[in-house]
Amino acid sequence: MWRCRVGPIQSLKSYVERLLDRINNGAKAEDRRMAMVELQSVVAENHSAQLAFGAMGMPVLLSVLKDERDDVEMIRGALETLVSSLTPLNHAKMAKIEVEPSKLNADLLSREVDNISLLLSLLAEDDFYVRYYTLQVLTALLTNSLNRLQESILTIPRGITRLMDMLMDREVIRNEALLLLTYLTREAEEIQKIVVFEGAFEKIFTIMKEEGGSDGGVVVQDCLQLLNNILRNNTSNQTLLRETVGFDPIISLLRLRGVSYSFTQQKTINLLSTLETVNLLIASGPQAETGKDTNSMTNKTVLVQRKVLDYLLMLGVESQWAPVTVRCAALHCIGDIIARHPKNIDELASKVLGEEPQVEPALNSILRIILRTSSMQEFVDADYVFKNFCENNPDGQRLLASTLTPQPQSMAHAPLEDDVNMSFGSMLLHGLSMSESDGDLEICARAASVLSHMLKDNTQCKEKALKVELGATMQSMGTPEPLMHRMVKYLAVSSSMDSKDGKSNGKADLYIQEMILKLLIVWLVDCPSAVDCFLDARPHLTYLLELLTNQSATVCTRGLAAVLLGECVLYNKCIENGKDSYGIVDAISQKAGLTSFFLKFDEMQKNFLFSSKKLSEQHKPLTRSNGASMEDVDNEQDDASVTDKRTDNEVHPILASLFDAGFVAMVGSLEINIRERFVEVYSNPKAKVAVVPAELDQRSGESDGDYIKRLKTFVEKQCSEIQDLLGRNASLAEGMAMSGTGSEQKTGGPSERVQVETYRRELREATQRLEMLKNENAKLGNDVSMYQNLASKMESELKSLSDAYCSLEQANSQFEKEVKSLRSGGASPYPDIEAIKEEAREEAQKDSEAELNDLLVCLGQEQSKVERLTARLLELGEDVDQLLEGVGDDTGL
Repeated sequence: MWRCRVGPIQSLKSYVERLLDRINNGAKAEDRRMAMVELQSVVAENHSAQLAFGAMGMPVLLSVLKDERDDVEMIRGALETLVSSLTPLNHAKMAKIEVEPSKLNADLLSREVDNISLLLSLLAEDDFYVRYYTLQVLTALLTNSLNRLQESILTIPRGITRLMDMLMDREVIRNEALLLLTYLTREAEEIQKIVVFEGAFEKIFTIMKEEGGSDGGVVVQDCLQLLNNILRNNTSNQTLLRETVGFDPIISLLRLRGVSYSFTQQKTINLLSTLETVNLLIASGPQAETGKDTNSMTNKTVLVQRKVLDYLLMLGVESQWAPVTVRCAALHCIGDIIARHPKNIDELASKVLGEEPQVEPALNSILRIILRTSSMQEFVDADYVFKNFCENNPDGQRLLASTLTPQPQSMAHAPLEDDVNMSFGSMLLHGLSMSESDGDLEICARAASVLSHMLKDNTQCKEKALKVELGATMQSMGTPEPLMHRMVKYLAVSSSMDSKDGKSNGKADLYIQEMILKLLIVWLVDCPSAVDCFLDARPHLTYLLELLTNQSATVCTRGLAAVLLGECVLYNKCIENGKDSYGIVDAISQKAGLTSFFLKFDEMQKNFLFSSKKLSEQHKPLTRSNGASMEDVDNEQDDASVTDKRTDNEVHPILASLFDAGFVAMVGSLEINIRERFVEVYSNPKAKVAVVPAELDQRSGESDGDYIKRLKTFVEKQCSEIQDLLGRNASLAEGMAMSGTGSEQKTGGPSERVQVETYRRELREATQRLEMLKNENAKLGNDVSMYQNLASKMESELKSLSDAYCSLEQANSQFEKEVKSLRSGGASPYPDIEAIKEEAREEAQKDSEAELNDLLVCLGQEQSKVERLTARLLELGEDVDQLLEGVGDDTGL
């Protein structure tokens, strides 16, 4: 190639001007061609030349393209120069400039629709390089002026048609046209419809078949990307594909060929793109988009009828040699294809994998992946399958729960590899209990997640799980341990779990406690018998209260502990003291305080895991740019330790799946009901039996006055807690009402004000009740003092009576001695001694009976008073036995 070098004095701008002048006004054709070659060379190498070329060179070259169609060499040179002017230069040694010349040139060229029309007309030329460079010019324009080029092509007659014709051209042309169409169809619904009308489906599948299907190269990836652009959020195109070509060409791409099942990086990307295509077909829209949802349900039905589940299970479950990214995508696709589709759920439940005699249900194999995999993302996607299998599927939940049978004690500590012949429930319980042997709660937490799906919104399954008992963990324990108690024990252990090397296990802090707490929360929802089982062990409540106030625990952990405590009040049907809802509320108030308790709810709701931003995140489409780094992503997902290095701002994948939209909504609903129940408990104390916490019993050696003062302090504290709670709710309601001024539909204005008034009325009633209690307590203190004085008086009278009786006995004894002495004299006659003694006894007995009758009358009157006082004390909720304890012990009768 001949090149004219620029002299040191001559400016680059004037040099470009001279070249353009030679091209435009040259007399000889050869001189004009040489000037075009030199212009292309200098523009391709220099930013300044690109910048100088812009406004001056575009009209000149466009004139060549329009008027000199017969001179193929000039047309090629003009197109190649345009490509060079639109290509950014990234030489490291060149200084950065403020303006990017390639963007300015792209803007100039795409500004006029006639320029785009001229370029599209060149696609009909016979010369190969003319068509090739034309496609390169159009592709270069896409990087800087995508929207403008899309609008221009739509206004040009047969513009899309000419591009579609290039798909049937030679391989190089075809590949360029394919890449161009991939860019053009992004978020351009009109272009997508025209492309489909021009036979895009048939041409795409033909190219992929020629390239070798999923085993092909990057061209197959481009075809799948174009296909995904056409199908994404486009119901009409999906329907047309289903009713014309069908889904078989897509499903065939998932079929593994050969015996080695080798997975290159390009094959991995092709399979991921195909799985993305399947996901686009089965993706459901918002509830308002009923047409889209109907279309996705139809697509799911047809895909399963065409045996897509078999290929997905092969990729995601059976092919453990496949890359982890492919396995994860296949599992997630299985979860989507059965979501809210009863027939597909039944189809999955009936699938068996393996070969005779080693065959097992597909659900068992997926559960084994959950318990064994070292990839966090693979666990998340396998767990997603069970979530969608159990959701709104009570029969399926009962089917899985019916297999919850613990293995014999000899199998309790068997390794995971020995679970091949276990039933689904036995394998799950094995995973829940095997942490006893290896000290790792991660497997237990994963199994707990599956169990939570089985129990959600299904009372029968919850009752079934409550009856499951595991082998005793200690030989000293003679009875088996309920499954729920084992879960609570693991929850307590997880906070202090050490790894095998003696260091703190970071994974436990990340998600294990949250997963077990989620299981317990789901278990207790609307299930009083589960609440009874949970409260059977007193340490359970104590540990939850400690977890609630543990500042080293995460915000979500404390919030979930608060939800679990709230359920123990909300669904509590116990009548036993200390375990009923009143006793639990008092325990929470004493340990943490009601204000701090409800603050845990607010802190959790503000966490990113509960925000709508996380719930609205969607998977990014797979393109060439992010597909190139697929190998690094694959390695990262295989390395489970990478999750331990995440910062607080990054969301752990397991936590992101744990706090899904359904669970977040359930927690929000529970919070509202828990707040209302707490207010009800304080507003309506027990009518028959008042439960006094153990902390309020009279202490040994404590005087009555000090005891009454302590009771008064407790009542005042409880009143303060109630006022804080009601005042906080009232302020919130008033704030919502004020913020909704002018938009009553958004906040419900009048209803909020009614609620505020209700809270105020309840507060006034509670204050009045408190004053009555204070007065009753003062009266009770006076009655107790009077009763103690009366008891002392009665003791004194009884002592006097005892002394009189003793004196009488002594006189009688002296009299008997005198009688004996008279008898011993024998000289003189003596009266009838026995008659005299009997007469003396009768007189003494009459005197004693008179005094006793008087005393009994007095005692009867006092006993009547005591009975009335006792009844009054019981009405006030006081324990009479405790008040009388010790009275009279210091004086014997």
